[in-house]
Formats: sequence, structure tokens, C-alpha cells
Amino acid sequence: MNHNKSESVVRFAAVGDIHVRKESAGSLREFFMQAAKAADALLLCGDLTDYGTAEEAKVLADELSVVSIPIVAVLGNHDYESGTPEVVREVLHKSAGVTVLDGEACEIEGVGIAGIKGFAGGFGRGSLGAWGEPAIKMFVQEALNEALKLESALAKLRTQRKIALLHYSPIVGTVQGEPVDIFPFLGSSRLEEPLLRYPVDAVFHGHAHRGALEGKTIGGVPVYNVAKPLLARMRPGEPPFRIFDVPREELVPA
Repeated sequence: MNHNKSESVVRFAAVGDIHVRKESAGSLREFFMQAAKAADALLLCGDLTDYGTAEEAKVLADELSVVSIPIVAVLGNHDYESGTPEVVREVLHKSAGVTVLDGEACEIEGVGIAGIKGFAGGFGRGSLGAWGEPAIKMFVQEALNEALKLESALAKLRTQRKIALLHYSPIVGTVQGEPVDIFPFLGSSRLEEPLLRYPVDAVFHGHAHRGALEGKTIGGVPVYNVAKPLLARMRPGEPPFRIFDVPREELVPA
């Protein structure tokens, strides 16, 4: 049973880092049902599986079968571990109707959503530069490629209200709390650049299990770290997903 739809807001439930294993079967349905009851759509911010296997993706799809609201997701680094992220994507799409974004955009009830996995590389003055060995240049190029994918997805959106969905963080603010040594592996400022050119209502990411719950881009856009282990630890007694309301726009006749 879905919650009564609000006429004034579109309500999203967001969570990442579910890390489903084959032994997770049966353990997440109640959680997903809570999220589905609370919201109009479910946003999943990567690391949906633990090893990126077809078996784990099937378990997750099965757990998500109780969800009747739209589900939009991006993959995380764990979903790439077995070298077959396209299998994870296909299983989730075919078996649970999940829209998995990788540089694409979609729309839910008038709210545009752009999604990418993102990549590492560090923040601000700590950003790795594309200089020296080919391996370093490839690493930095990967972050640039992800930023370009985000930019093209955001550029496609024609909605007044927009959300960006990532796995890696675009800002240092939401990785605070992690060991400083690993900051460069938790995200990249390069992912923030498209968000400055194409402002959104909110950014959601995961990956930093010990990070901070929220921060802001240089442009003042709220960024939420919705890694499930972080939400569970920081908000005991509450279901570990974040609810975010986007005002519904008055439908203006063309």
C-alpha cells in the first residue's frame, strides 16, 4: 500500500551501499517495503551488490519485487568487481524494472534525474592531475569521462526540478569522518563541475560509509551521503534511507 500521494511534493527515498550477497535473500524486503510506503520513487546510489555477480543481482531483484513505486539506480565500484556490470544492470532492469542510469537521464512525476557511477581522484587542491605515467593519465581520464557523462545527462533534462544520482562523492564535505588518507578514493571534485553548470535540487551519493550525512556544492546545492551503513549508524531507530521532497511544479500550459 503506497502512502497517500502529496499534491504539493514528489517524495523520494534514497539509499546506497546495500551490498547484497546471496545470503541476503529475505532480509531486505521489509526495508524496501518501508521505503516504498514512504515515497513516490526509490533512488539507489550504487554498491547494490557486494561482488557484482548475476546471482547477487537476482537476489536483489527478488527483494525489490515488493516495491511498486519507480526505482532509479546507479552502479557502484562493487557492482563492477566481477567485470560484468552490464549483467547486474540487465538483471535489475528485467527482473525488477529498475532504471539503471550510466550517463543517461530519466523523469519521474516531472522531476528529472541524471545518474552516473562517478569515480575517484580527490578533491580541490588534493585532486590528482593527469601528469606523468600513462596509468595516472588513464586514472584521471576515467574521472573526466564520468564528469562528462554527468554533464551530458544533466544537459538532456528539460524539467524545472532535477536530481543528480552518483555513487562516488562530488564534494569533500560528505566524506568528512573517513580517514583522510582515503579521501582521494572516495570521490572527485571533477564530478562537481557539471553540477555548477547545471544546478540541481539535490545530489545523492554513497560509497563513504563513515562520511558525513550532508554537505553542499560550491554553488550551494545540498549533497546527501545516503550510504546505508552510515544512515544506520547516524540515525539509530530510523529506517536507513533518506526522504527528500521536491516541490511539484504547477503545470503551465505550453
